[in-house]
Amino acid sequence: MGSSGEEEEDIISVLKTLSAEKSEHSFKHVLSKTKELLSRKSVGDLRDLERCKQDLYQHGVLAYCSAALRFNPVKTEGSYASITQMVDVISTCCVGIGSVRNREVFLHQFLPSVTENLLFFAHRLMNRVEKGQTEMFRLFRKVFDSLSWILRAYTHLISCVLKSKHYESVQMSEDDEVSAVVLMMWYNLFRVNSEIISEMGRKALGSVVDDVVYKSSNSTNPVIGSSATKILLLIIDQHSQSLQILHKHYKGLDDLLRKDWQGKGFDAVLEQLINHLQSEVPERSIKVQRSSEEKIRAACVIQAAWRAHQTRNRMRKLPKAVSALQRSFRERRRRQQEETDKRRAEEELRHQVLLRRQRATRQFRQRQLHLMEILPADQVARYLGELENRAALLIQRVWRGHRERQCFQKTKYQLRQHKAAVTLQRAILRFLKRRRSQRMILSPWKGPKGLTDNRRAELRRQIEEHISLHSSSVVSVEGTQELHEKAQSMLQQHLMTRAHDRAQEQHRQALLAQINTDIELLLNAPSLIDAVEDKSSPFLSRSAAVAMRARQSHNVMLQSMRLPWWRKLGDEFSDPETLPREDLLFDSLYLGGNL
Repeated sequence: MGSSGEEEEDIISVLKTLSAEKSEHSFKHVLSKTKELLSRKSVGDLRDLERCKQDLYQHGVLAYCSAALRFNPVKTEGSYASITQMVDVISTCCVGIGSVRNREVFLHQFLPSVTENLLFFAHRLMNRVEKGQTEMFRLFRKVFDSLSWILRAYTHLISCVLKSKHYESVQMSEDDEVSAVVLMMWYNLFRVNSEIISEMGRKALGSVVDDVVYKSSNSTNPVIGSSATKILLLIIDQHSQSLQILHKHYKGLDDLLRKDWQGKGFDAVLEQLINHLQSEVPERSIKVQRSSEEKIRAACVIQAAWRAHQTRNRMRKLPKAVSALQRSFRERRRRQQEETDKRRAEEELRHQVLLRRQRATRQFRQRQLHLMEILPADQVARYLGELENRAALLIQRVWRGHRERQCFQKTKYQLRQHKAAVTLQRAILRFLKRRRSQRMILSPWKGPKGLTDNRRAELRRQIEEHISLHSSSVVSVEGTQELHEKAQSMLQQHLMTRAHDRAQEQHRQALLAQINTDIELLLNAPSLIDAVEDKSSPFLSRSAAVAMRARQSHNVMLQSMRLPWWRKLGDEFSDPETLPREDLLFDSLYLGGNL
């Protein structure tokens, strides 16, 4: 026993030292030491336990525990769970502490501060519960259990709870689970000690009743309804004036309770409460019944007048609505009829075009047959050859167009890159030309600084002395002089031809730019069907000789197209201008129009 007493004294001294620091870092040590000390004392004599609690209060350990409820859970080891354990410890120490020195200070200063800190921590947990963290709801319920444990022992703290702004925040929560925990706290408190109701003041009791009635009328949770009904029944049984308060401030509460909570599992308690609420003076009940009947009758009259007014307004607006409906229906039917007529006209036009094409095709074939009957036998073979030639040309033209389009799609990107490169080169060459011209105009040639005639004569003398002292054994003086004269003549010739070479290079670049422009113009040229005579001027050559040569080549190509198809086998990629002129037939049959 002596050794255990010394250990307990050591623990209390350690707790006193740690509590004096008032730091968040010592929170875990204070919690573990306090729990260890209370667990040891709980298995012994109750007097030793009371004495231990008094020592913890006298040494400021309980004050530290109360202040620790406001610590930041993020910086505290164990977070919310550790602070909840501290709530359990401080509620255990405050209840059953016995007689302490300065009891007035303990009752009216220390305990209200503990209650305020408990409600502060409960408010912090409630914010976490509303965010959907289920673990926080379990801790929140433990905190309110500890608060209920303290209120049972010290009933004067109920007024402190009702005045606390943190309790008001918890009271105004819309979460059903939070509301159920608060109502269960009041129900357990009133059930265990029903004298608390009679000791509470009229204002405090009215605040509790307001909260209970509001939560019962604003929720559909059976737990809340059962707890609220039981609390109201306890208040009516223990407080004589509570029934008058309910009749005065909450008229129609019995009907509301029966409508919302009947058949939810607590009908027996609900019927008792409703019977208490309906147990009024007969005269007063008759007056209330008459007044309610008059109100119902007045409401029926008002409803009838309002419905009649609405009906008259609808009847007055009915002709306009009917006319508007008829107008919209006629307009819709007219649009549908127009669309139908338009569709029929398009189909008829398409049918007529098809018939005309068929008729023209039939007439053309009949004309061909008639001509074939008229022509001699030797010209029929020629005519059939021309038809085959045209068909072959058409097939070749289509195939070449298809092949060229595919090639063009493949080389379009390269052509675009080439065009962009040419454009950049043209711009850079123009820029360099401008810079050279500006450099020549703005910065004329300047001789080296400090090189005067005397200096030049001195340098020449030094060079001659050096040459005389170090004569070359490979090249003679005459050879050196001849080589120098040759270099001077080549330099003079280069300077004379530099301007001409530069002009030729510029001319070459201009011709390349013109060729690129013509290529771009030909790539973007319209088809022969869409070609207009006014837009053909950009495609005409500016040289008369080139235009004449192109016209001759075109005529030769047209003449070569009249050759029979068997004459052009193997010559598909030959030059049309090399065709023999004597083999061209100008008297062949042509029925497609005039050349």
